[in-house]
Amino acid sequence: MSTASRLPKTVQRFTSKLPTDVNRTIRRLSVLSLIGQTVLVVTGGAVRLTASGLGCPTWPRCTSDSLVNTPEMGIHGFIEFGNRLLTFALAAVAALMLVYLWNLRKERRDLFLLALGLLASIPAQAVIGGITVLSGLNPWVVGLHFLVSMALVVFATLLVNRAYGRTGRFMNRSLVPLPAVLRPAMLAVAVFSAIAVMLGVVVTGAGPHAGDADAPRNDLDWDLFSHIHAVPAYLITAGSLFAVYVVFRHKIAGPFRTAAHLMVAVTVLQAVIGFTQYYNGIPALMVGAHMLGAALLMSASTNAADLAKASPVK
Repeated sequence: MSTASRLPKTVQRFTSKLPTDVNRTIRRLSVLSLIGQTVLVVTGGAVRLTASGLGCPTWPRCTSDSLVNTPEMGIHGFIEFGNRLLTFALAAVAALMLVYLWNLRKERRDLFLLALGLLASIPAQAVIGGITVLSGLNPWVVGLHFLVSMALVVFATLLVNRAYGRTGRFMNRSLVPLPAVLRPAMLAVAVFSAIAVMLGVVVTGAGPHAGDADAPRNDLDWDLFSHIHAVPAYLITAGSLFAVYVVFRHKIAGPFRTAAHLMVAVTVLQAVIGFTQYYNGIPALMVGAHMLGAALLMSASTNAADLAKASPVK
């Protein structure tokens, strides 16, 4: 007896109306998921940079007596609770995508598992967020919260590429052959991007903007780790410029060309923001822009590495 025949008739009628191929709605949901994960990074940054990290002083409630923020908590409570609410919106998007993929859960197991992972991450992120609050904004826990968000940006990027048939087993287009050197080069850029983000977390934990006036710091040398953090950034820049050089040298067209240009644009933007904040007293607005840039960097490097891997070698 098939799985479908064991379901109640009402459920069978519902599932019969769901897509049997990857349609426009599924693709749009994948993009919405990527946008949502990126926005979550920005709102999480707003919580910390406005000293709203303890705007809701406890967890899972916002206060000991209220699930939501109260007027007495002011703007800090509003910002912190708003960031918590965004996770529910992301959960809804991931759950909706799983519903739309139900009839494709075996055929497109790649999409189904990525969407399932994004949904499963929501309660995990909520728990880490709760530990963050209950630990008084311990910088290492705050950093872990941010790194999980970066990982989710990576998964959401892969979800978009798979949903649009750009990469993976179900590619629906032919990619231009690439020189063999680009595959390891783009993988290295993606790895260095992850290392740069992890070191950025250490720098952030040593610097200002702790999320609350009484939040602890990691007591490391901020200036030293800022320079260490710059090393993988230089390597990312070199790898991105090398990719663009190879693209022009071999007159490569198509999605990888766009991905290489995007990598350079994001890398240069991050460098400009990084140097600006370093030499101007680390203003909160620039730190927030750098966090957004980190999410864009992880997405762009993942996309470039994914396309390089999927492209034939010449």
